[in-house]
Order: sequence, then structure tokens, then C-alpha cells
Amino acid sequence: MFQAHPSEHLSQLFARKPYQGVASEDARFLFVGLDANYAVDIEHRPIFADLLAYHEDGPGFWRRHGVHHPFLLPSYKGDGRRYHRTFAKVGFQPRHAELVSFIELLHWPTVGRSNLVPTDLDRTHLQRLSGAVFRGQARYVFLSAGVVRLMVATGMFPQLGQPRASDGPLRVLYNDNDRTVFLHLHFSNYGKFEARLQAEIKEIAALLHRGEA
Repeated sequence: MFQAHPSEHLSQLFARKPYQGVASEDARFLFVGLDANYAVDIEHRPIFADLLAYHEDGPGFWRRHGVHHPFLLPSYKGDGRRYHRTFAKVGFQPRHAELVSFIELLHWPTVGRSNLVPTDLDRTHLQRLSGAVFRGQARYVFLSAGVVRLMVATGMFPQLGQPRASDGPLRVLYNDNDRTVFLHLHFSNYGKFEARLQAEIKEIAALLHRGEA
């Protein structure tokens, strides 16, 4: 069972916008995670006002501050920074802010470690996610192994098949004429996974540049 974050402000934001960045149906690049996890005392940290502004308007925050997430601001030193520092290596810039969305399987902010199971998830939210992945504007969707396992376990994503090779290090879970769903390493990985992670980052960057050509 997950632990819901005690912040009423965060809960209200997620109730209105259960995604980060542009609406997930409108994104060209869609990144799916398990849950949005924050320190229990995040409301009392200097970063909190920036975090609220980010959740209210992710693209606007990116354009104002030059970074895609408040965890990359110099004042922040807590958990979650590694993920976003690694993501930033792809090379997305503020001009790409309207192309990117992050969405989690769990529609609610959490605290502590969550061992999510299908019954933790909201069916309406998963239906929206399915629409964004398979019928939205996304050309490229990125799922980590833990995300794929839970999506498959819900029984609501029959399109996801066994991963197969692509032209690069990313593996393909689904593709049609309009989109490709990739299996990728979580951006928090390091150590023995570092070489593959960096290769995957280069491939995502190539997808971005291909779209700009």
C-alpha cells in the first residue's frame, strides 16, 4: 500500500493535473513513472513555492528558469535530483517545453517507499493514461521495467508486448505508424547500468533532433 503525501497543496494540484509538463495527451515525448514521491517535509523547504509553480504550469516554469524541474534549481539538494539531472542530459531545452510530459501510474503524490500493486491504482486515471499512450499526440513513449510490470498486471494495457530490439539500445514494446513505446532504464540508474543508460540517452536525443530536422 502506498503512503499518500500529507501535503494538501500537492494533493489538490494532482487532483487537477495528474501529470507534469504539458497535458499527457498533447505531448510528443511522454515519460511514464510509478509515483511522484516527495520528502515528507517538502512544504517547509525553500523549494516548495517553486514546486507548486511547476505543477501549476510546467512549461512556463521551464521557460522562466531554464530547467525542466525545480529539483535542478541550485537551492535544492534533496532526493530526486539524480533522475532529473540525468534526464536533462538528453538535451531538451526550454523551447521544447510544450513537447514533454511526465505522468505516473499512481494519480496521487506519495511519501516514503511505495510497493505499488494494481489495486492501488485508479481505473479512471489508467484509462486516461492508456489514451495518452496509444491515442494521444505522443510519438515516443518511455516506460521503465517496473512501470511495464505494473501496467501489464492491471490488465488494461494489452498492447504492450515482449520487448524487441530496435536500431539502438532502446527496446520496443509497441509501435504503429504514429508512435513507438520504448522500454528504457530508469533515469536514476547508475553503476553497472551507466554505459547502457548513456547510450539510451543518446538515442532519445537523436529522436529529438530527428523531429527538429
